[in-house]
Amino acid sequence: MIYLDLLLGFLKVGLFSFGGAYSSIPLVREVVHKYGWLTDEVLTHMIAVSESTPGPITVNLATYVGSSQAGVLGAAIATLSVILPAFFIILLIMVALKKVLESKYVQAVLDGLKPCIAGIITATGVYMAACGLFKEENVSQLDWRAVVITAVLGAGMIVYRRIKKKRLSPILIIVASAILGIILY
Repeated sequence: MIYLDLLLGFLKVGLFSFGGAYSSIPLVREVVHKYGWLTDEVLTHMIAVSESTPGPITVNLATYVGSSQAGVLGAAIATLSVILPAFFIILLIMVALKKVLESKYVQAVLDGLKPCIAGIITATGVYMAACGLFKEENVSQLDWRAVVITAVLGAGMIVYRRIKKKRLSPILIIVASAILGIILY
């Protein structure tokens, strides 16, 4: 029965895939060859399509294989089979970690790490901003357009925060910087 084959095949992929999507591709290949669902050529094309569509490659591959072999129900079975092992493993880890996270010593370590993480993020932001403000061909020369964009965005964020009493959405900042980039460059 195809549904049982999809369930067992992709459950195997979900259980034994470690190290990310690319490390699961050989397992997916083994499963689709074992059951004769796809040729190497079709699998290669599906890997390319799965990379270019939103979502994890393995989930996209499972959905496609299930759909091509048994329709919508097959897609649902294959997708759930590949996802469920990781879901339950994470649930078990969270149950175990809940007790550990309640420890005052663990909380002290996490509280000590917060300023470090904030510092790393700040340093990265300052470095990226500094690199972006100078011309690539001449590092000692400021790129006036980058300075204008940075100043306008900074001023806009400050004004918005004072008027609305809340932070400006990162999406709006990205859109505004894209528009300014198109205008100035």
